[in-house]
Amino acid sequence: MTTLDTLSARRIIEQLGSSGQPPEYGVQYFTAGLDLYLHAVDDEYLSSFIAAGGSAFKLVVGAYGGGKTHFLYCIRNLAGHRNFAVSYVSLKSGGECPFDKLDLVYKAIIGGLLPPISDPNITLEDTKGVENFLRHWYTQRWATYRDQGKSSSAIEEALLEDIDAIAAASIHSISFRNAIVQALRSIMRGEDRRYGEICQWLKGESPVTPHLKQLQITQKVDRTTAFSLIRSLGQVTRQLGYSGLIVLLDEAERVPSLSKGQREQLLSNLREFIDECGHSSFQGIMVFYAVPDQNFLDGRTGVYEALRQRLSTIFDMASPMGVRIELDEAIGNSFSFLCEVGAKIVPIYNTAYGQALQPDQTEPFINSLADSAIKQRFADAGYKRLFVQKLVQGLSVIHRQGRVPTPEELR
Repeated sequence: MTTLDTLSARRIIEQLGSSGQPPEYGVQYFTAGLDLYLHAVDDEYLSSFIAAGGSAFKLVVGAYGGGKTHFLYCIRNLAGHRNFAVSYVSLKSGGECPFDKLDLVYKAIIGGLLPPISDPNITLEDTKGVENFLRHWYTQRWATYRDQGKSSSAIEEALLEDIDAIAAASIHSISFRNAIVQALRSIMRGEDRRYGEICQWLKGESPVTPHLKQLQITQKVDRTTAFSLIRSLGQVTRQLGYSGLIVLLDEAERVPSLSKGQREQLLSNLREFIDECGHSSFQGIMVFYAVPDQNFLDGRTGVYEALRQRLSTIFDMASPMGVRIELDEAIGNSFSFLCEVGAKIVPIYNTAYGQALQPDQTEPFINSLADSAIKQRFADAGYKRLFVQKLVQGLSVIHRQGRVPTPEELR
């Protein structure tokens, strides 16, 4: 784990103290209670089965403020260390990516695509999205060949061989394969305009133009082709030298807010996602779908029963093949968990503000705040989020006023 700098620490504290939501970067510095689950995912899937070409689906269940997004960010970090491409998608029924519309899910996946990043100076935004993703691959590949002592002409020849290998590969969607190949060739030639046009198609933002047809890119991007394109994306990531593709779907609101038609389509899409992960053509892909509860499975028709059967098994250390990951079960003793989280946030706060808050003040405060949060647990399922919000507020009081506040005075 790299040393946390002042700006990054401040961003973490700002996010936790304001919304209580995990920051996009830095969750590893205050993760607690998830080690066993994360190790199981890493050992049983990322480092072995998925990297070897398998596929899997997991349903992550956790209440609002219960750590779903935090868990998905941890998976994203693990996947990066295992050389996987990753895409995190926030699902919203009324927003840019409702799960009942698969073409928009594909667009969100390709738009959130990230390569594994080892350089701490490269931010997520620098490499996010298919345009940045492909440029990053090209730049990294060039640097690798340069470090091997190859000349510029030899590097170009090696890159052409890499791209030709993708062109010859068996990819489910020929149009998708051709788009990737032509995009990489455009980077080599410095043809930015053509590169942009191809990436617009890859993102589902452009129809098939006469020019794209000349490049043998003829497939429409719509709900009927979404799974074909997602499958092809997974295959291409492996052709590019990555271990595969990890898709993180974060349900941002309760399903009851959907109409009957939207709900039925969502359930149908979810069932298809699960079934696709059981097919050998869905290679090197693992999908995590995070939801606040399982109420969306309450129904009497056949689609509900079919989904309940598919999602009935529980993921745990004895049986990591189980589909359902229940985050509340991972925590164990809630008081100890909150105290551990609090103890990890204190040094982040100290780094953010150049402080050295003393344990004789912070530890009693964390204990009293954890006790208060536990008492509110059954009244508010998001007690973990409330805990970190009030924790940051309390640390600020200790820092700025030199006294330990009571949980009751924090708002």
